[in-house]
Amino acid sequence: MQSNQVILDNISTAVVALDAELRVVSLNSSGQDLLETSEARCLGQPIRKLVAQPESLMDVLKQVRANRSPLARRGMPLTLLSGREIHADLMLTPVADNEHGFSLLLEMQPVDRLLKISREESLHNVQETTREMVRGLAHEIKNPLGGVRGAAQLLARELPDEGLTEYTNIIIREADRLRDLVDQLLGPNKHLQARKLNIHEVLEHVLNLISAETDNQVTLVRDYDPSLPDIFGDRSQLIQALLNIVRNALQAAESDAECVIALRSRSQRQFTIGTQRHRLVCRLDIEDNGPGIPQAMLQTIFMPMVTGRAEGTGLGLTIAQSIITRHGGLVECASEPGCTRFSIYLPMDLDHA
Repeated sequence: MQSNQVILDNISTAVVALDAELRVVSLNSSGQDLLETSEARCLGQPIRKLVAQPESLMDVLKQVRANRSPLARRGMPLTLLSGREIHADLMLTPVADNEHGFSLLLEMQPVDRLLKISREESLHNVQETTREMVRGLAHEIKNPLGGVRGAAQLLARELPDEGLTEYTNIIIREADRLRDLVDQLLGPNKHLQARKLNIHEVLEHVLNLISAETDNQVTLVRDYDPSLPDIFGDRSQLIQALLNIVRNALQAAESDAECVIALRSRSQRQFTIGTQRHRLVCRLDIEDNGPGIPQAMLQTIFMPMVTGRAEGTGLGLTIAQSIITRHGGLVECASEPGCTRFSIYLPMDLDHA
């Protein structure tokens, strides 16, 4: 039975075993993640207590129990106890198993995540194309820019009047500014100095920096999972990525309202990033109470030079996403007025490290 449980815990489909009274007999790891609960809390509990609005689910369960025939439901909406709504494909199968005490198997596959994986793969391809285009453009800009700067330096030496060097100094300063902007477009070019680190120490460092920058005028909320193991990553680059996202939240917040930023850490099992499924990932949520991001911008906010502020460069989120991608991770964003959440997923399995 133990080997069977190991198999169940390592499949991506949520599997729930129910007895004749529709009480939970077994719940695999994917099921715990999907329903945002633990097996220990669910065993012996009626399945209706695992969701907030169980009517539709109970109807199909009772139908399968009464007819003793399998049933499938596509895209059924389920409201979790946390209030979050998901959509899942359901497969219900009656089973006569007196030995293990269950009579019905419920398999659930979240379609939300499948759609996200498809979107992420498409977005990743677009970002790779954009990154290559930016690299080529940066090369074409930096070459003549170096020539302009060098010519200005030579001209400054030949000018008879030292007062005229102010004009050449302007050329040199502006050339340097353009060079720095191009370097920012390219993102971090240092090799990752990955080592074992405590992600909560990184989060605390970021919060201390934000507190100092804002003179403690921002409400910072911590919601950490202390059971998270150490991860492998580049501490300085992860700090830069998190700072960019938190500062983006600060800049987007309305000045006449109290800015609240929450940082949350959780573990997530059997999570797919790109085309690779990871047994365990670290999820970091950065949530703010700002006005939200317009829906038309959500698909492009990680692109270079895309910004909703007149004085913004549109590079902060691009650099953050580049850093997380280099760690083998993923950044997602969901936004509505009053709540914007950036979710960062970082692999924790040792084979990835």
